[in-house]
Amino acid sequence: MIRFASGRQIMSGVRVWRHPQQITRAPHYFTKAQLLSGSPASSVSVPSRPAPTNRLLSIRPVSWHASRLCHKDSRGSSETVDGKEGFSLTALANAPKPALYLGFSGLIPFLSAPLLMAATQSFYPEVAYAQMVYGASIVSFLGGARWGFAIPPGSPAQPDWMNLGNSVVPSLLAWLALLCRDNIAEGALVVIMGLGLSLHYDLTLLPGYPAWFKAMRTILTLVATFSLVATLALKKFCSEKKIIQK
Repeated sequence: MIRFASGRQIMSGVRVWRHPQQITRAPHYFTKAQLLSGSPASSVSVPSRPAPTNRLLSIRPVSWHASRLCHKDSRGSSETVDGKEGFSLTALANAPKPALYLGFSGLIPFLSAPLLMAATQSFYPEVAYAQMVYGASIVSFLGGARWGFAIPPGSPAQPDWMNLGNSVVPSLLAWLALLCRDNIAEGALVVIMGLGLSLHYDLTLLPGYPAWFKAMRTILTLVATFSLVATLALKKFCSEKKIIQK
């Protein structure tokens, strides 16, 4: 009688099938030598253990960068996990009072020029030039603010070529705008370009500004830009008059 591992028996050339309940399968064995050196020469055997299910069916979770995970604090301003605050107009309520008063009072020279010319229905080149010069000074101030932000030790903005170089660009644009004395429209367009470029730097390139400052910078830049555009529109549709008659 010959017994096979599959549970069949052959007796005198006749195949005999055993009852399914009587078939018992021996556990698989691996020798200790196979476990240690891979050689099947050793006679001592230990039963093998099945591989853990968590190794066979392991799924790696999707990971997100910590800088992209945001949450809101108790004051309502959005802040990233690594400490960088995100942009939100609602964070303007958390701004310090001096920053709000000084920031929004700086819009008076921008708004007074087009309001005066719209009230008189006349375009005054002296007023428009004064508005453009004030805008150029603001653009230069914004560039210097970024320079001062990157210089102190421990600042999230490094004093490298990118941060310091971008801080110099608004001052150069302000200087070009002041050279356009004979063409106020070109000077106003250069100032608008400097305001937009400074806002782009503050919102995207330079890290570390709080959310309330970004919200205030956005509002101030939009109002200043629209005031310059209004002055250019009044220059086109209103008659030109000079305050000082020669």
